[in-house]
Amino acid sequence: MAMSEASTPEPVAPGPARKGRVRLRRAALMAVPAVAAGAVLMGLTAQGVLAAQFSISGMAFSVTADRLDGTGFEQFGAMDHMIPNSPNAGKTGGQVLVAVSAVKQATLTNLCQSVNLGGTNLKITAGNQGTPVTASELTTDSDLLTGDAQFGNIQIGGDASTLNEAGVAGPPGVFGQQSDTVTIQNLRQDNYATTAASFKLPGLRLSFSGQGC
Repeated sequence: MAMSEASTPEPVAPGPARKGRVRLRRAALMAVPAVAAGAVLMGLTAQGVLAAQFSISGMAFSVTADRLDGTGFEQFGAMDHMIPNSPNAGKTGGQVLVAVSAVKQATLTNLCQSVNLGGTNLKITAGNQGTPVTASELTTDSDLLTGDAQFGNIQIGGDASTLNEAGVAGPPGVFGQQSDTVTIQNLRQDNYATTAASFKLPGLRLSFSGQGC
């Protein structure tokens, strides 16, 4: 009996330190997918992939500004897509060829944006009271852009996938151009999409009007 009792090991309760290590390992393992997903999203945003994922309405809207000043400018061709069987598809097959203009940091004076809703225009104005509109990582998808433009250190004809001034990579094999700075006076665009990481519109006014921008 004495030998039997002596040979039976006493149970050892797990200590607090062991529990802490196990929980730490589990937390670390659970964090891996979240970190990986975050890295993927950051990569997609940097390549301009996320911005291109939403379906456009197919209704072009006009944008005007007295002046745009930007640092980090890129431009390249792309294709925007509408939802299947969009009523605005017409004879385009739901696709619109656009010029993507990307600006890392931009200021716009006396901004106006309007869309024709059939008989009336939804109109937005901002930046016309002494404080300009500011935007970061601004991209616009346009089929018309006019104005008086000036570029600093421009590179024309590069592959769109190699552009790096605005942090947006275009499609491989597509004609692209970029510059350190851009200034456009009397800017006018007909756009199908606009995205920005931040967009500050001082003096914002939204109204319906018989006249667009």
